[in-house]
Amino acid sequence: MATTLNIRSRGLIRAFGGPRYAVALAVDALGTGLLRPFLLLYGVMVLSLSAPAAGIAMTGGVVVGLVCMPAVGRWLDRGARSTVVTASMLVRVLGVGLLLATPSGHVWLFSTAALFLGIGNQAWPAAHAALVATVTDGRERDTALAAGRSLRNAGMGAGALLAGGADALQVLAVGTGLAYLTAAVLAWSVHLRARPAAAPAQARGDAPAPQMRALLAANVIYVFCLNVPEIALPLVLVTQLQASPVWSAVIFVTNTVLVVALQVPVTVLLARFPRRIVLAFAGVVLAVSYLGFLAATALGGGWGAPAVAAVSVVCTLGEIIYAGSSTALITALAPAHLLGRTLARFQLSTGFGLAVSPAVITALAPHGPATLWGSLAAGTLLSASAVAAEKDPESAPVRRQLPLRGSAPADSADSISSRSRFRSPVTMSASRSKSA
Repeated sequence: MATTLNIRSRGLIRAFGGPRYAVALAVDALGTGLLRPFLLLYGVMVLSLSAPAAGIAMTGGVVVGLVCMPAVGRWLDRGARSTVVTASMLVRVLGVGLLLATPSGHVWLFSTAALFLGIGNQAWPAAHAALVATVTDGRERDTALAAGRSLRNAGMGAGALLAGGADALQVLAVGTGLAYLTAAVLAWSVHLRARPAAAPAQARGDAPAPQMRALLAANVIYVFCLNVPEIALPLVLVTQLQASPVWSAVIFVTNTVLVVALQVPVTVLLARFPRRIVLAFAGVVLAVSYLGFLAATALGGGWGAPAVAAVSVVCTLGEIIYAGSSTALITALAPAHLLGRTLARFQLSTGFGLAVSPAVITALAPHGPATLWGSLAAGTLLSASAVAAEKDPESAPVRRQLPLRGSAPADSADSISSRSRFRSPVTMSASRSKSA
């Protein structure tokens, strides 16, 4: 059955936590955009560290952040929602504070600051997705997650533009810390918490955590697409096509604008199809774009760079389809009482893919375009096939939201879906059998 969706902006804001939480997302993203692109430069230019030392410290922060994800998942499964989001912001405030207090040449303090920033950056996506999944459900949840991603990309893009470059890095760090602190206060004011004890007994005891082995393994390869505009394309344009770095900037800006503009409409458009099929389709689109990059680089000369920029639009569309379906599929598969741990496992695969993709891309690139793009295309197609072939648990009940603090049990007349405070932003008619 076709899905009919009518988006209302005010309702959509309610669906991912209300106006204050929406402002918190925007401020947090703005702060992230101010400093994150220049963190390595801060270590090198302000603290006089060597580039390898600063890079290792940043990688260590990402790794420790991933190690903390199981604990974050268990915390979420105990009912915490806005508290975990707030904590992910506050731990980054601590990281920025340590960054500002680090004397020149002190790599260990820089490493500690990067560690706290890494923990916050890894914990936030799972915490945000859990909060959204608590206040809305079904395709409405998918749209709200897409809107949150669009808002976050807009904020990060604006932050990067305001930063403007590597000058005045300490001022940017101060601005980042204030932004994180403001976002944390706003997120805390939402006071959203689920009550796992009120979940139906069937959901608490009879629904095991979905295995999702193929899905999680495929996700490691899928997330390479997020580093293609930032790492692979600048590397190819500058070292293989001898093109101006301006082309890299054009591609990055185009990617950001397209994600902000199209994330919600594309997610809504594809809501008529099962999420797993959409995710597999995203892999096909990404693989086609990688083969397109291979063909574009073969042009060389003056046509290569414009062709790469044109193909990057296809790659961005694949990224949009992937982002709109992956987290949505995970939240649809997860039993309510294991939502946090399931999202944490997904974030582990995402973080691992983001951590290894720069090393893989830079290792493949010197062997030529065929090796780089052919390997990425083959790996992504294989991942798409694995996603499509994996079977969802047939015995899993339809996932019900955990009731919020102070609400009635989920099976009562005053359930989450009927409360006016979190009224649906999206009117939808669809078959439940196609919800995943």
